[in-house]
Amino acid sequence: MDYKRISDANEITARYMDSILIKERLIDSVVADTKLSFLNETFDMPVMMPAFSHLGCFNGREKTGLEEYSMAAKDLNILNFVGMMENSDFDRIIATGSKTVRIVKPYADNAKVRDQMQYAEEKGAFGIGMDIDHIFGPEGEDLVVGEKMAVQTTEMLKSYVESTRLPFFVKGVLSAEDAVKCADIGAKAIIVSHHHGRLPYAVPPMMILPEIKEALSGRDVKIIVDCGISSGADVFKALALGADAAAVGRSMLPSLEKEGTAGVLDFIKDVQKELRFIMSCTGYAKTSDIDDICIKKLL
Repeated sequence: MDYKRISDANEITARYMDSILIKERLIDSVVADTKLSFLNETFDMPVMMPAFSHLGCFNGREKTGLEEYSMAAKDLNILNFVGMMENSDFDRIIATGSKTVRIVKPYADNAKVRDQMQYAEEKGAFGIGMDIDHIFGPEGEDLVVGEKMAVQTTEMLKSYVESTRLPFFVKGVLSAEDAVKCADIGAKAIIVSHHHGRLPYAVPPMMILPEIKEALSGRDVKIIVDCGISSGADVFKALALGADAAAVGRSMLPSLEKEGTAGVLDFIKDVQKELRFIMSCTGYAKTSDIDDICIKKLL
């Protein structure tokens, strides 16, 4: 498989991320602590798993790729996400013991949306949410693996929030306007994302982060960012620009495909090590201390 960034939006995102540089502050610095306090839980780092769907068994192994990275999430003590799947598949994810957020697709069959959210809650999910950026396709309606998707209104999203005791996540936010709507309906977290470039010439998530952070000032909404996150430096930049955490994605797939859970563990640990090193070199003792003082945009 080819996991390279191929679309215009992903190339733009990569260039923007690489244009952000980091300055040092070494005197009086200490070895940093990468722990993250997030929605009343403590995780070992502000790195999260992606909400992947439809990963089969790699290289003849018994467990699916979804199960393998979920097992790694448990071992790493980081927040896990999964995407489109049936309830029976979600059972296998919960069985890994990982703290998992189930991101449900915006099915045209609204009864299926509600059933999957309710099922996740009953099975002990950490949170539930919706992937709002799979609503439209080139022909108008989006069709995902043969299933029709549908536009989600503010009132529909609000009804999902009100139907659950779990934290509600909205994935696919790429504007301050949508971020504010998510806060208004009571969502506890948003994932700033262009879903690996579904929208041509989409603004890089990191570029829009400061605007979203400002729009949500004083609101109790956590911000996660994804798209192109592949290193500790990427995570550091994301936090400096306003995110609370960053989710890896396709950058993890080669390690997952080749070595399964062990490969994911090594990959994420390397991300954590680089994040700790950069935090230590920039004078940040804790992830909650990180701000934009130590980043500079390449002219």
